Amino acid sequence: MLKILIIEDDISFCKLLEKFLIKNNYAVLITFSAAEARLAIQNEDFNLILTDLRLPDADGIELLAEFKANFPQIPVVLMTGYSEVSTAVKAIKNGASDYISKPFNPDEVLAVITNALASETTINTTKKQTTKTVKAVEATEYVQGISEASKKLSEHIQLVSPTDMSVLIIGESGTGKEIIAKSIHQQSRRKNNNFIAVDCGAIPKELAASEFFGHLKGSFTGAISDKIGYFEAANGGTIFLDEIGNLSYENQIQLLRALQERKIKAVGSNKEIEVDIRIITATNEDLREAVKNGDFREDLYHRINEFSIHSPSLTEREEDLILFAEFFLEKANAQLHKEVIGFSKEVVGIFQNYDWPGNLRELQNCIKRATLLTQDDFIESSVLPVEFFHQSEAKNDSFSLSENEKEAIENALAKTRNNKSEAAKLLKITRKTLYNKLKLYDIN
Repeated sequence: MLKILIIEDDISFCKLLEKFLIKNNYAVLITFSAAEARLAIQNEDFNLILTDLRLPDADGIELLAEFKANFPQIPVVLMTGYSEVSTAVKAIKNGASDYISKPFNPDEVLAVITNALASETTINTTKKQTTKTVKAVEATEYVQGISEASKKLSEHIQLVSPTDMSVLIIGESGTGKEIIAKSIHQQSRRKNNNFIAVDCGAIPKELAASEFFGHLKGSFTGAISDKIGYFEAANGGTIFLDEIGNLSYENQIQLLRALQERKIKAVGSNKEIEVDIRIITATNEDLREAVKNGDFREDLYHRINEFSIHSPSLTEREEDLILFAEFFLEKANAQLHKEVIGFSKEVVGIFQNYDWPGNLRELQNCIKRATLLTQDDFIESSVLPVEFFHQSEAKNDSFSLSENEKEAIENALAKTRNNKSEAAKLLKITRKTLYNKLKLYDIN
C-alpha cells in the first residue's frame, strides 16, 4: 500500500483529506507542522508528500526545497488556498511534482496524486512497509492534542507515569479523567498488571469496605460467597478511584489505613493481605474546600495528592476539538458499522461555537448519535441535537441579561461556598468564562 505524508495545519481539512485518501486505498500519516514532518520522514518512508504552502513554522517552498535535497526520490505536491500563478511556477521550479489550490475536488486530488506517482521512474520501497493504514489517532483512548492545555497534560502524564507517586486528577465531569488514569498506567512499570477503575459515587457507604477489601461468606447478610475486593484485584497494578470526594468520612478512614499500611483485611476475616498498588484518584470538586469544611480528611488528601493533574475542559482545548471529533467519528463508524467520512463545514462551525458543558462525553454522544442518523458521507446540521441551536437563547435567559453580573456571580459563589466549578454550572456559563468575569470585576 502506498503511503502519503500530509503536512497541513488546518485540522478539519487535514482530517477530511486523510479519510478521503484512506478510502481510496492509500496509507496516510498526518502532521500539523514542518517540525513534525521532518521527524516523521526520518523514521518512516513515504511514496508521496502533500504539503500546505503556508505552515505555522515554515514556508512551503523552502520545505519543498529541503525535502527534494534530502529525499529526491519522493514526489512532493504543494497545496494552498492562495491560488497564485507565480507561486505555482516557483513551486514547480523548486522541484514540486504538481500544485493544487484549495478548495479542490476529489477527482482533482486523485488525478494529481496518480500523475505524481507515475512520473517517478523509481518509487521508493519502504523499509517499514505495512498493509495497515497509518492513523494520526492510534488505537488508544487517549488522544494527543495540539493545544497548550493538551501539551501540558501530556507532559505531566509522561513525567509521572514511570514513578509510583499517587496522582490526583482534577477536572470537570466528562473531561476524560479515567482515560488519563489509564494512560498513566499504560506508560508505567505496572502496565502488565491490572488497572481497576472504581466509581466511588456508585458505592453505598455500608458496602464500601466489602467492595474495596472483599468479604468472607456469611460475614454479613447477603454475603453468600467469598468476594475479592478491588484492592486485592489490583495487586501489582493500579487502582483508580473516581469521584473520591463522594466517600463517606468512615470510608475515608478505612481507605487511609489501607494506603498507609499497604495491608487490607477482608470483612469477616482476621487475615491481613499485603498489597502493592499504585493509587490514582479523580474528582470534579475542590477537595481543598472539602477539607476546610471538614467533609474530607486532610491526611487522606495529602496521601492521594503527591502529584496533581488538571484535566482540561473542552473549551480549554479549542484547538483539539476537530481531533476529538474525528476520533469519536472513527469509533462510531466501527461500532455502528458505518462509513461516514467527516463533518460538513456548517457542522464544524456549530461545533466550534458551542460551549460543550458536557465536555468530551457530550461530544462523543453527539457524534455517535449523528453518525447513526447520517445516511450520506458527511454529518450535516440536520442530525444534531436541538440544544445546539438553542444555546444562545439559553445564555440570554440565564446570564447575559442579568442586570448586575457582579452581584449574580457573588451570589453564586456564596451559594456554592466558593466552588467555582459549581458556581459556573449554576450561572450556566463555562468555568473559563467565570474566571474571566472574576478578573473583570476583581472578585477574589
